Order: sequence, then structure tokens, then C-alpha cells
Amino acid sequence: MAHTLTHSGLSVDTQLANFVKTQLLPGTHLSEQQFWQSFANIVQTLTPQNNALLAKREQLQQQIDDYHKTNKTWDSAQYQAFLTDIGYLVPEPADFAIETQNVEPEIALSAGPQLVVPVSNARFALNAANARWGSLYDALYGTDVLSEDDGAEKGTTYNPVRGFKVMAYARQFLDKALPLKNGSHIESTNYSIVEGALSITLRDSSHTQLKNPEQLIGYQGEAQNPSAILLKNNGLHVELQIDHHHPIGQADKAGLKDVLLEAALTTIMDCEDSVAAVDAEDKVQVYKNWLGLMQGNLVESFKKGDKTIERTLQSDRQYTALDGSSLTLKGRSMMFVRNVGHLMTNPAITDIYGQPVFEGIMDAMFSATAALHDLNKKTGIKNTSAQSINIVKPKMHGPEEVAFTNTLFSMVEEALSLPKNTLKMGIMDEERRTSVNLKACIHAAKARAVFINTGFLDRTGDEIHTSMHAGVALPKAAIKAQPWIKAYEDRNVDTGLACGLSGKAQIGKGMWPMPDKMALMMEQKLAHVQSGANTAWVPSPTAATLHAMHYHDVDVFTEQKEIAKRDIASLTDLLTPPLMAQPQTLSKEDIQSELENNAQGILGYVVRWIDQGIGCSKVPDINHIGLMEDRATLRISSQHMANWLQHGVCTQQQIESIMAKMAKVVDGQNEHDSAYKPMAQSEESLKNSIAYQAALALVLEGAMQPSGYTEPLLHSYRLKYKARHHNLAE
Repeated sequence: MAHTLTHSGLSVDTQLANFVKTQLLPGTHLSEQQFWQSFANIVQTLTPQNNALLAKREQLQQQIDDYHKTNKTWDSAQYQAFLTDIGYLVPEPADFAIETQNVEPEIALSAGPQLVVPVSNARFALNAANARWGSLYDALYGTDVLSEDDGAEKGTTYNPVRGFKVMAYARQFLDKALPLKNGSHIESTNYSIVEGALSITLRDSSHTQLKNPEQLIGYQGEAQNPSAILLKNNGLHVELQIDHHHPIGQADKAGLKDVLLEAALTTIMDCEDSVAAVDAEDKVQVYKNWLGLMQGNLVESFKKGDKTIERTLQSDRQYTALDGSSLTLKGRSMMFVRNVGHLMTNPAITDIYGQPVFEGIMDAMFSATAALHDLNKKTGIKNTSAQSINIVKPKMHGPEEVAFTNTLFSMVEEALSLPKNTLKMGIMDEERRTSVNLKACIHAAKARAVFINTGFLDRTGDEIHTSMHAGVALPKAAIKAQPWIKAYEDRNVDTGLACGLSGKAQIGKGMWPMPDKMALMMEQKLAHVQSGANTAWVPSPTAATLHAMHYHDVDVFTEQKEIAKRDIASLTDLLTPPLMAQPQTLSKEDIQSELENNAQGILGYVVRWIDQGIGCSKVPDINHIGLMEDRATLRISSQHMANWLQHGVCTQQQIESIMAKMAKVVDGQNEHDSAYKPMAQSEESLKNSIAYQAALALVLEGAMQPSGYTEPLLHSYRLKYKARHHNLAE
């Protein structure tokens, strides 16, 4: 049994209560009594409203289920009329523009990559926060963007042949992003600043300048012999690092040892889909790391070979401006925090009725209180430059739930004595009821909105669950080619631009899932920039550096002006579920392959979630290709299998057989992980594996899960796992 303390009628786990007393509140103006009394008032006021919103979700889903059971022939006009009648589709507000004030410049004025990392992992969080600047040379050398043909292997030691390829690629990038009046960066032998302009000496001893002289911003060292030159294109900085004595610089005629790119302008420090936090112990770790980021003193030490490395937040970068004054640029990514949604509760705190409080209410109060430390700073490492706290809120269903979050944020501001609308809101457009009512959702937060995005995985999981009784879902690969997904992606941008987000907020696109396939990312992810998104998610700091080049290729804000002229994407397409017209055409081999693919992905992710408390990791797929997995990938896979089970495409016995088969595959893929506990050593071990039973339940009980979410079952089984091992330890 957890030990608890009582505060203002709330029963609080002692670990969390002590964290609040000794770490969260010191340095703020809040006393313990003020904090807990304010939080208790918020809980008491908003819990009934939260419950009512969740009940409405269930009511609407039941009505949609009944509709599909009765109407077996698809009629889009009839369906839209039905959704309007039940209040699922709401009237659009009149045209408006968001009114958000005090927005971070990285959000409003710039376009660039965005990282999303579990804030529970301090090392990952620090790496992401420090990914504002990335080495292009390192990113190219260590990935498959450059082939290993013709002697350019990566190897275990530096390969000068590959190094030459890196330098050539980087020079070609400079020619595109920072073109010269004549000649090429490939021919450069010297860079210097003469009379406030960049002078480049070429191989033939001639001199040239930038085609666009305004791209030169500043330098480090002496103007005639700079150690670094700062340039800018499409709002993003590029730093040429010069050192003729450096091993790399020695091999370059101009002494160019590296090209630094301004990369991850923003990072979402995640408390949600990439985190496994089920109790007070876990939540304290989440909040403690976020607090350390806000205080600027988070430190993580780890072993690399025989060395101990200490990771901290990077300092700001200092330059000399062209007029001789000092110039400071932020050394870190601007950090959002992503709270959890409205569904889950957490046993760390129970209310006056003995019920666990809603975790989303907890997150708002605790993450905002931690951010007070950043707001109150006058010097040192600071996150906000606009005196704002930027919170991404996921899994909201429609404008009523956005309005509820708006009320929650207002109450937190009042509790913390913050000016109105200090808490900004990022709206995750990943639930169907939000997608079809996006304009009304943005309107409900028009004074706070700083971010909207699309997320194929969660959105598809919700699409399958909402239309569970409408028919058989297409194979996952085919779903991506359906009209609804293009309508979803386009309509999100269309609506965002119509609501005035350009120049005021981020319009984002989803994650690149294959961190080892950077060459493919460079081919495909340019489309996100061309789509009018001024940010898109990447799986690593290296990927952020590479994806940054896409924002040099395309001026997003110019693209947005053109996109704003087109007609909004079709609501009819958006509301057409991705179903098979003739499911009987699926062969036994097709069915087996799809089920095995889903089952292997589910097990590979769930076993780490349950047994190790890892909420996001690179999980090998059935073809042994590493994919970044979090609860969104789990949601689509489990709902897809549940749909096929619901409609008799497969049987429960078939699913159980495939899951047992894939458990052995996953065991083999993890055999070198010392922390891994095999699931499938015997039939008995499958029965005793809490992780395996959780994975099976996610499919067999998938149709009954609220909105198809995985959290209720994951939390339940993880708590069961922790209880078992706590009892064994005793």
C-alpha cells in the first residue's frame, strides 16, 4: 500500500507530496497550503465536467455504432445528416483569426523541425533540448544519406573518402541555400569578412560575395580571420566553422571543419504517448525532469565505453554582429510540454470521494507550476522569450473538450497568479471529432492557440474505432492511399490558414518513423514542407539536422500564401471510412501476413512498456527494420486487429495462435537485451507473462476500449506488473 498525506481533502502519495514541498514549490511564491487548496478547488470544480465529457464520447459512439448496425449501405449525405442530428458535427463559426498574444518567435515566425521525446528520460530530453544546433557533417557521415559505395564505408575509424563525400554534399547544400554571385562554394579556398560583407576566395584566386548579401549575420573571432561565420536563409541560421588546424579543417582548402545548422527550433517534452507513467513514482520522475529543464539545471550522467559523460543544457551562442555589437542566439530548442488527455486518472492523488484524480488536470497544474521557475528567471538558461507556457493538449474530442481545456488553463492561471492566457494551447488534431470540427475547436481556444498538427497513426486508430461496425478496415498500407487521409492532411492546413495561424502559430505534420532510413526521409519528408506545414516531427537530433535542409529548400510562409488560395478539402472525403468494398477478396496469405505484422509490432512495443516501463523506443518490425513506436502505433495496430476480429475476417483462436508465434519472434529480436524477459519460453510462460497478456487483451478487448485507446489496459497491466515485482522484492 502506498503511503499518503492529506492536503485540502486530497489524499496524496508521499513521494509526490514530498516532491511538491521540497522541489516544485521552493523558488515560487506559492506555499504548500496555497498550492494544494487551489488544486483541490480545480479538481472539485472540473471533475464532474470531465466525467460528463467522457460520458458524451461514449453516448455518441453508441449512436454511431447503432447507425452502422442498422445502415449497411453507405450513403455519405445521410451519414453527415445523422452526425449533425446527434451533435457530432457542429455548426462552423463565422470566419475569424486567432488572437493569441505573446507567442514564442520559434512558434510564430520560424519554420523548422520539431522533436518529441519522453520527458521521463532525462538523457533523451537533454539531447532534444540541445538539438537546436546540429552538425551537418556528423549527420551526413553517420547515416545512409550518403552511400558507402566506392570506398566510402563508415567503418569504425574516420574514413577520409567518406569525409570527402560529406564535404562535397555540404558545399552543394551551401550553393542552394547561400548562393554566391559567381562561382561555387565547392571552389572556395578562404572565407573572410571585409567591410561588412562576406568575401570568398575561389580556386583561381578570384573573389566573390554572397548573391544575397543580407544573408550574412555575424561571426566569431576576427573579421579577417573568423573562426565561425553566421548566415541565415528562410529564417534559419547556418554556421560555417573554420579551423585550419582541426583534423577535418586541415583536409579542406578553406579550413571548413563543419557546417552547423539551426535544426530543432522546438521540442515537445512529452508526458503522454511516449511515456509509461502509471503511479506516483512515475509521475514524480516526469515532473522532476520537466522542473529541471525549467530551472535549467537538469543533469544526466551516463557511461559511454570507459568514459562517464555528463549531459547538461547548452548555453546560448555568442557572435559579433556586423556593426560590431554583440549578438546572442538561443542555444536550445524552445520547449513545449505535452500533457495527457482527458481520459485517464492516476492513483497518485485521490479526491474527497476517494477517486483517483484526472491526470490531465494534474499535468496542467504541475507542469505550469514547474514553468514558473522559467518565467521568473532574469538571467541564465531560459526557455521562454515571450513569458508564455506552451502546453500541447492531445486527444481532445471536438470543441467542447477544447473549451474545457481552456477553462482548466484559466483556473490554473488564477491559482498561480499568472496573467490571462499565459498558458498557450497546442491542439492535436488526431481524433475524428476534432478533425471534422477543427475550425470550431480552434475558435474555442482562439486566444491561446499556438499549434495544430496531424497524426496519421492516432487519427487512423480513432477512424477505425469510430467506424468499427461500418465494415472491414482495409489493410494498413492501403489505408494511407484512401481519399480520407489526403482530405485530413489538406483540411488541417486549409483550416489553420483560414483561422490566421500563419505567422502566429505552428501548423505541424507527423513523425518520420524510421530513424535508420534517413536517405528515404530526405526523399519523402520534403512533402511536409511543401504541404504548408511550418514544422514536422522527426525521431532524433540527427534527423532534425537533416530535415532542416528541407526548410532551406522551401520557404514555408510563401507556400502558405499560395495554399490559402485553394478550396478547403472535402468534408465528404474526410468522413468516408477506409473500408474494404469486398473483404472476401482477401486471401488466407494476405490475412495471415497482415495479422502477423500487427501482432509482432504490438508485442514488440508492449513487452517493453509493461516489463521495463519504456513508453517510446526503436522497435524492430517483422522485417527487422527499426521503427519508432509509441502508443499511437499501438492504437492503430490493435484497433485494426480488433476490427478484423469483429467482422469475422479472423477468429480469436487464429489471433491467439499468431500472437504466440510472434512472441517467439520478439523474444529472438530482444535476446541481446539484458533487461528483457522472454515471453514465449513455454506455454506456461505465455500465461504468466503480464506483457503478453496485455498485448492479447489490447486486441481481444479492443472494440470495447474507450475510443480505441490503449492507455486503460496498459496502465492496468503495468500496475499489475509493478505490484507483482514489488511483492517479490519484499
